[in-house]
Amino acid sequence: MILDIVRLSLFPALMAFAAASDLFTMTISNRISLALAAGFLALALVSGMPLHHILSHLGAGLTVLVIAFGCFAMGWVGGGDAKVASAAALWFGFDHLLNYLLYASLFGGALTLLLLQFRQWPLPWQFAGQPWLLKLHARESGIPYGIALAIGALMIYPETEWIKAVDLARFAMR
Repeated sequence: MILDIVRLSLFPALMAFAAASDLFTMTISNRISLALAAGFLALALVSGMPLHHILSHLGAGLTVLVIAFGCFAMGWVGGGDAKVASAAALWFGFDHLLNYLLYASLFGGALTLLLLQFRQWPLPWQFAGQPWLLKLHARESGIPYGIALAIGALMIYPETEWIKAVDLARFAMR
């Protein structure tokens, strides 16, 4: 039962926290990425995931890390975004990685277009006292891509083996 609760809540909670952190501070703490990676490893071991599956998931995370840091080096994404994307890839493995990256890209494009439009309008005076909103509204600010990464991850997570392994009937009986 506790294992099922962890499967249902750990990854979504950490991804939501990463999105909120990026929205309000335009940064994603390394602690979030480390918690995602540690959570994956702990849950994989406790769940009895075979070693070759763990290695495959690690390969997916490493692949995304290399590509994302290339994007970071080019100035296309932030370092926190690169680390969170690779930590999320650990949870998905290669089986769901392409779908995750597709969703994250689509939501990232939509978020970018919305923010570019939002930055064209004057900020209403009622919101002028909110430092996080002023930073989000500033044209020289980046895009809090952690939001798109989190939404993409939360779209894919229900399709993964993590959720399929949960015995939902036990929750319904309680």
